Amino acid sequence: MDEARARELLAAAGLRAADARLLALGENAVFALGDLVVKVGRDAELLPRAARELALAGWLEAAGVPAVRAAEAEPLTAEGHPVTLWHRLPEAVRPTEPRDLAPLLRLVHALPEPPGLTLPRRELLGGVERWLRLAGDAIDPADAAFLRERRDSFAPAAAALTPHLTPGPIHGDALPRNVHVGPEGPVLVDLETFSSDLREHDLVVLALSRDRYGLDPAAYDAFTEAYGWDVREWEGCAVLRGARETASCAWVAQHAPANPKALAEFERRVASLREGDPEVRWYSF
Repeated sequence: MDEARARELLAAAGLRAADARLLALGENAVFALGDLVVKVGRDAELLPRAARELALAGWLEAAGVPAVRAAEAEPLTAEGHPVTLWHRLPEAVRPTEPRDLAPLLRLVHALPEPPGLTLPRRELLGGVERWLRLAGDAIDPADAAFLRERRDSFAPAAAALTPHLTPGPIHGDALPRNVHVGPEGPVLVDLETFSSDLREHDLVVLALSRDRYGLDPAAYDAFTEAYGWDVREWEGCAVLRGARETASCAWVAQHAPANPKALAEFERRVASLREGDPEVRWYSF
């Protein structure tokens, strides 16, 4: 799905596509539209997840967790694609730092299971097949086969881990980009990966950012100090890291057909995994 197609779907949902400003294009196309933010799902398979994300927003609001608030309780649909409406947050007062994430995660990690809402497991590797399918012929079939083999080896290893923290609700994609620092402080955004699983999933994300994406080690240390624990001390860290690397690599593949930079980054990541080099720098595209 490119921007033009996403705008067609906005119009099909009865929204003013001509007035919308594209904010991001990934798993969803995200638009600013007046005092709303509108998310258009890449395909119809994301409809159940979109409905769950809206329900989660209501649960977090009731629990007092600073997070994005839904403008409509149910998703719209456009040719099968989910379209969700959200209240637009005020302008950020400063860039988000990793330490801003820590108190939000502590709040989420203290929550019990939400009543009346069943959270899925954090199927970190669950999207690999779909992302590779969306990549199609744009990627080398040998690379796709390699990632499938990695997925199949990490999945049982991750399932057998003994956690250090008590399992329960997690954000699922705990990165600074999913926090907005407004006038009243940090707010969680992008709730679509909320799950119930090992809390360590939320902490491995920044550990990987430190090693792969160039996160300043001092910023990582500030995060772990604010949270109160460094997941790298846990013996299961390498397994969750390997699973997340596999998923992150496959996620890039879906963008390869329309984006040469994404294809180049996908090939860089696959090569580093094949070579077993944990320090090759990965980039956005």
